[in-house]
Amino acid sequence: MSQSKLLFLSGDEVRKALPMSDAVEAMKQAFSALSAGKAIVPARTHIALPATGGDALFMPAADVEAGQMCLKIVTLFEGNRAKGLPFIQAIVTLLDASDGRTLAVMNGAMITAIRTGAASGAATDLLARTNAESVAIFGAGVQAQTQLEAVCAVRKIVRASVFDVSDEGAEAFAIEMSGRLGIPVRRASSPKDNVTGADVICTATTADTPVFDDADLAPGVHINAVGSYKPHVREVPPETVVRSRVVVDEVAAALEEAGDLIMPINDGLIDRDHMVAELGEIVAGAKPGRNNDQEITFFKSVGVAIQDLAAAGRIYANALRDGLGVELDL
Repeated sequence: MSQSKLLFLSGDEVRKALPMSDAVEAMKQAFSALSAGKAIVPARTHIALPATGGDALFMPAADVEAGQMCLKIVTLFEGNRAKGLPFIQAIVTLLDASDGRTLAVMNGAMITAIRTGAASGAATDLLARTNAESVAIFGAGVQAQTQLEAVCAVRKIVRASVFDVSDEGAEAFAIEMSGRLGIPVRRASSPKDNVTGADVICTATTADTPVFDDADLAPGVHINAVGSYKPHVREVPPETVVRSRVVVDEVAAALEEAGDLIMPINDGLIDRDHMVAELGEIVAGAKPGRNNDQEITFFKSVGVAIQDLAAAGRIYANALRDGLGVELDL
């Protein structure tokens, strides 16, 4: 029996193997396959660790047509920041769906950041006004960076702002992203200052309560909310949800984990049908996106494992092509 080999890819190698433009297209394909029933995506397992203030998520997925499957293990520990450790840590294992061989093990934190940003990029491409040129970001971590990067990949953005509970973090974000993207990024003085006049808003925070006021939104704004993934927390005001055209990554996942939607449903403000489409249905042309330039569109994503599989498959192919990674005996 021949010895199995796998490819190991670090965070830097993952980023090299998955440019944001590639990632956005991979997410469109992933959501389309999900909504069409071509992907096998069991509900993710969530282990809460209250004693240490952490969460562990186990996320499997398979795409028989693509011939691959994967498992992502991701941990989120709020106390890690004080220890100098990353808040999000993860690995992704990619397997061959035809014979079960392990093909690769990858830095899952980088995949999570890129694919989460790319999902918002795909949603922005399909839902935001075509002339959108300004972005407001809430949060200043790695996830926030890829949110801005992805929006800039699909729209001609000329300015951006960021608000975070840490002034220092927001300032560092503004400096880094200005240099990386070649556009002016400023630190907003308040949530209102951040969203006033913004064409696109991205929330990537750990907040329990809404991070902006509904009354401060400009007509026709598009919102991507990716930070909260628990039924009792939210980043977006219920008033905004009520008057928005709401699109989700997956209805079943949203009803299980999206507090931004679950809480208004439980309060009787909206019902399940307020989620007008899954993003994959819009990708496939089965349902429309934005109706007019005055409409507020809202994409809520809690993250689904098919995103990780689509990203990992693209990374693996590009890494083999470009000679990235280290081959290990299993």
